[in-house]
Amino acid sequence: MDHANRTEGRIAPAGTADDGANSALAQQAAACGIAVMAKASRPGLTKTRLVPPLTYDEAAALNTAFLQDVIDNIALAASRAAPHGGIAGYAAYGPPGSEEFFRRNFPASIGLIGAWLPDFGDCLYRAIGEIFARGHAAAVVLNSDSPTLPTALLNETAAVLGQPGDRAVLGPSSDGGYYLLGLKAAHRRMFDDIAWSTARVAEQTRERAREIGLDVHVLPEWYDVDDVGTLRRLHVELRDGKPVARQHDSGVPHKARHTAALFGRLWPHGDFDRRVGNFMAETA
Repeated sequence: MDHANRTEGRIAPAGTADDGANSALAQQAAACGIAVMAKASRPGLTKTRLVPPLTYDEAAALNTAFLQDVIDNIALAASRAAPHGGIAGYAAYGPPGSEEFFRRNFPASIGLIGAWLPDFGDCLYRAIGEIFARGHAAAVVLNSDSPTLPTALLNETAAVLGQPGDRAVLGPSSDGGYYLLGLKAAHRRMFDDIAWSTARVAEQTRERAREIGLDVHVLPEWYDVDDVGTLRRLHVELRDGKPVARQHDSGVPHKARHTAALFGRLWPHGDFDRRVGNFMAETA
């Protein structure tokens, strides 16, 4: 989760919709709100670190698939949550005016939080604050670059945040950032003086926690897909159904069916410099 790729109960899987009233009640009853930091897919503005070998259109399509898979993952975690510790899903989105993109690609049960500010720390803090404002006892921000993140880590986060006492949950990324941060109170200091988009983000966040005396539960490390190397790693993971070079018992990777389908249509062998057919025809 970084600034360079800034993104500004029960949840139905992507592509379906709950009744609006029932969804609102489910969100209000959920102890933990989880918001994916979501940037609307626009060619030339989304996942540009992957261009080349991808085209701008392909990178935008990949961003959409990632977002849909992350929302599916939150839905799966919600279905596995303890009855007293439900999970509600949100998209902390940007840029302004892109609401239609999220309504078209996300189920109606996903709440939308405008979170497009010049500083990425302010984006995260806005999302956290809005989740608390909507009545949840815990708030989590989640990146959109880890579509295979094991669902068990989301459930572990909600369970830890459901315990008595103030605490944080941090999911460190292999690049030095973090894929997830969960809080039980909106501690502004957790987002101050952080060198976003560097390998120091996770450690600086832990330093901020120490400054304010906040206990931190650290999850196993996972990876962001933000370059060609991690894109190839993701392809192997989806093909084999298990983590690549796993160092911890993080759980079974999420299946990421939308991303897997896109890979199957365009790059079945993981050769991202070669394409199967015409992109526009394949994704129409």
